[in-house]
Amino acid sequence: MSEVRRFWGWGFEGEGVGRAEQLDLASLVAPLVGGAELEVIEPPTAAELDLRSPRLVPPDPIAGWCRTDDVTRAGHTYGKSFRDVVRALDRDWSRPPDVVAFPADEAGVVATLDWAVDAGAVVIPYGGGSSVVGGVEAPEGDDRPVVSLDLGRLDAVLEIDRASRAARVQAGVLGPALEAQLRPHDLTLRHYPQSFEVSSLGGWIATRSGGHFATLHTHIDDFVESIRAVTPQGVWSSRRLPGSGAGPSPDRLLLGSEGILGVITEAWMRLQDRPVFRSSAVGRFATFEAGAAAARALGQSGLWPSNCRLLDATEALITGAGNGQLHLLLVAFESADHPVDAAMARAVELVADLGGTLDVRTPREPAAAAGGTSADAADAWRATFLRAPYLRDALVGVGLLNETFETAITWDRFDALGENNLARDLAEVTTWTIVLSVLLHGLTSGPLAARYGRRLSRAPADTPELASVAPNRVRKRSL
Repeated sequence: MSEVRRFWGWGFEGEGVGRAEQLDLASLVAPLVGGAELEVIEPPTAAELDLRSPRLVPPDPIAGWCRTDDVTRAGHTYGKSFRDVVRALDRDWSRPPDVVAFPADEAGVVATLDWAVDAGAVVIPYGGGSSVVGGVEAPEGDDRPVVSLDLGRLDAVLEIDRASRAARVQAGVLGPALEAQLRPHDLTLRHYPQSFEVSSLGGWIATRSGGHFATLHTHIDDFVESIRAVTPQGVWSSRRLPGSGAGPSPDRLLLGSEGILGVITEAWMRLQDRPVFRSSAVGRFATFEAGAAAARALGQSGLWPSNCRLLDATEALITGAGNGQLHLLLVAFESADHPVDAAMARAVELVADLGGTLDVRTPREPAAAAGGTSADAADAWRATFLRAPYLRDALVGVGLLNETFETAITWDRFDALGENNLARDLAEVTTWTIVLSVLLHGLTSGPLAARYGRRLSRAPADTPELASVAPNRVRKRSL
């Protein structure tokens, strides 16, 4: 895989969706959004970049780990939301950072912050750059120079406590590199957000990241033993303990802090043994509501499935997991200690009691997906899930709004959270809209990311909501 990050969109150069696949996607979705031909918007090239001149000159020795070239600064201008990609396709680099710093250790972080304070600059911590809420973007209405503080060189597992099953890890390590360093010890953090490929441990902590698994340890909070950070008042660290009831947890100051209280440099993280026993299954339901009832039953059963994810029929069709006629419930169990056959057998009973069927397979058994296709439904959906950001960029590149948005709700209000209401609201600003639903985490008290919407739509060229997003290139292509 290429190690060169795309400066305008998701992932790495040479990875994801190529031009031929993008054209096939455009042909596939055009009938769903009005039928008109979808024109490809060429992504920006490095040769096109002409950013404003840096307003800062880092002194020695800080200059040794700083860069001010246009490609580096453009790549640190935006996160990776729909709005960010649109502005990049529109060649809008109006507020880039002046300097991008790459310190190699905590002392370098301290030196960079001290210099930035003296220079009157804004400092924005940068992990993997996968933010979709403007977290790495220069603040609007603030004319101070900007330093993007990239922690990518702080990427090591510093210490492993095998007896306590924990590790001290630098905050800049990306997901794949972290797991690669833990694998020789037969350990895993077992935290897999969709941004896993290009997001960092520090970013997960600073944003209270949610992972792929459905029950038990679903959020990064569950794995944090202690945090170390550089703050405006100096280096701060919480005490490493297996647990504490002594007042408010100091870790909560940094968990979800989004970088406003300091720069996280490392953390002690609880680990798990790598799973040995696995079993997965695909449930099929005639209605989304019946599938949701089964997800609720599994979430409240005490079986603690590692996966309990409900796809509506359209999501299943588009991702290749189903034929578009049935709603699919993906169920899985895993353990490092014992077989999981009994848990899966009980899950089959629960699903059957609620009108569904659950086809079980072990990792060694290939299974047919819904609709008679040759691929396994769970594997097909998982592959699309991991490629979704690349697919999103490809669809934005043919003039379509394509984005996910999430919510959480208690089970007693779930039925009122209607997909039709969501589609109606989106229809007010788009000419064509498709809303897909996925129930990600069937927790005991309610689903997380219920009606997880993936909207695929085309908006009229004069939509005012888009005028502030991309007034030029993209709107001219009738996004």
